[in-house]
Amino acid sequence: MSEINKKIVEIIKNSLKKVYSVDAEDSFIVVEIPKDKDHGDYATNIAMKLARDLHRAPRNIAEALKTELLNNDLISNVEIAGPGFINFFVKKDSITEVIKKILNLGDEYGKNEFGKKEKVMVEYVSANPTGDLHLGHARGAAYGDTLTRVLSYCGYDVLREYYVNDAGHQIAVLGESLYERYKEALGLEFDLEKIGYQGKDVIKLATKIAKKDGNKWVDDNSEERFDYFRKVGTDLELDKIKLDLDLYRMKFDHFQSELELYKTGKVENTLKALKESNYTYEKEGALWLRTTDFGDDKDRVLIKKDGSLTYFTPDIAYHKDKFDRGYKHLINLFGADHHGYIARLKAAMKILGYNPDELEIKIVQMVRLMANGEEMKMSKRTGNAITIRELCEDVGVDVARYFYISKPIISQLDFDLDLARKQSNENPVYYIQYAYARINSILNKQNNYEIKDSYPLLVEEKEISILKHLGEFEGVLVDICKVKEVNILCNYAYKLAQLFHSYYNDFKVIDAANEELTRERLALVKATGIVLKNVLNLLGIEAKDSM
Repeated sequence: MSEINKKIVEIIKNSLKKVYSVDAEDSFIVVEIPKDKDHGDYATNIAMKLARDLHRAPRNIAEALKTELLNNDLISNVEIAGPGFINFFVKKDSITEVIKKILNLGDEYGKNEFGKKEKVMVEYVSANPTGDLHLGHARGAAYGDTLTRVLSYCGYDVLREYYVNDAGHQIAVLGESLYERYKEALGLEFDLEKIGYQGKDVIKLATKIAKKDGNKWVDDNSEERFDYFRKVGTDLELDKIKLDLDLYRMKFDHFQSELELYKTGKVENTLKALKESNYTYEKEGALWLRTTDFGDDKDRVLIKKDGSLTYFTPDIAYHKDKFDRGYKHLINLFGADHHGYIARLKAAMKILGYNPDELEIKIVQMVRLMANGEEMKMSKRTGNAITIRELCEDVGVDVARYFYISKPIISQLDFDLDLARKQSNENPVYYIQYAYARINSILNKQNNYEIKDSYPLLVEEKEISILKHLGEFEGVLVDICKVKEVNILCNYAYKLAQLFHSYYNDFKVIDAANEELTRERLALVKATGIVLKNVLNLLGIEAKDSM
């Protein structure tokens, strides 16, 4: 919500109070920029929303409010349209005030305290450390990183966490693969069927271990040997993952080990708490949790009849630990195959006494990589799923990130590789970055803008459109915090670039015959560049000075 938007909401609230003795909440009053510029600078449907409660026709309600709505220094005119829409025409000097704010705040413009320092933990990616990050991981990674940037920008105390599944069956297979390759490196007999992971990196690491430790582990069947090979294998894969994440421009604050949850007794303590809750029971030799009491479609097994734990049990312990660390709100990004996990996990939190509404789970839908109208499934280099690194090397990090977050994560994404490779305005990333490069080019030629309270010469329709869009930036960020959809930011960036390109094509910014107009337009251009750079930084995309 822009400053002008907030002021209009306040004007409407005061008018409703005076005319109808109605106390309206800010959230109840919707003020938007009309698509048709003939319908004013801003508009509201408040009269229609109140028609039932006031027992009057919306248009009559609007007409009765009109005089009071004009009783201020912001609104120049009010028109009633259609069944009762109220259209506001704002004094132009009020619209241009945003330039001064942007120029003064610079990189800080758009920052706000909406989050009020609330502690939020966002867990994303969390891929098993048994191989490279692939295209499916890339979408959740880009989404999660951008979301955490926006949340931090809006005043939340954010922790970015990666959950390392280093205690499960796949890690055991990785450790066994490494051990067999270690024996192979020593020239000893090894079991090829036990090598579940065939990567060259496993062979390379096994060779290093053989050189360093010699025959130390050959006849060792102790738990120490199993732990050692599992750990070095996990460390190897996790280090690779961290390199890919770094390439993808994302940092995590914490990597939480599943194994650590066992070692510190948190899994055992969680099981104890669940048993004491009276929501567990034994059936067919297994221990079950009655999650159906809280909306799950069936009860879930905690301990299998062979005495081993299901994957669900340490996951419960992990989320209990998240809350116990003091985080008020938890956000998880799960793959599409984890949709059924939502109800059971929320049920478990409820059973343990936590508020399940504070656990927000977003499902990241599948990605198809398309080229020449056909889906690409295999990597030519590795023969496996295409990795994040391969994609970034092909189309660049900027394009990869933008394409992945440009659509709502609830819908399947077709990643158009042909479009991603284009260095033209058809590619939205190129189009947005080119707008910033154009702005930089103008300011390199002449940069004598002024910071003023208002800019009375900026009266062209396209200038006003840019100004109103700049004023919406903070509100867009707050909306993203509310709905957790970062594609909104892509839409904002693209529209801002679109507005600027259109303006640049139609008007001369630098006019030697009119120095005052030039200074005001340069101020508008500078403000646009600041906001565009701030948006790109939040998207994790480079703001290029030239192209």
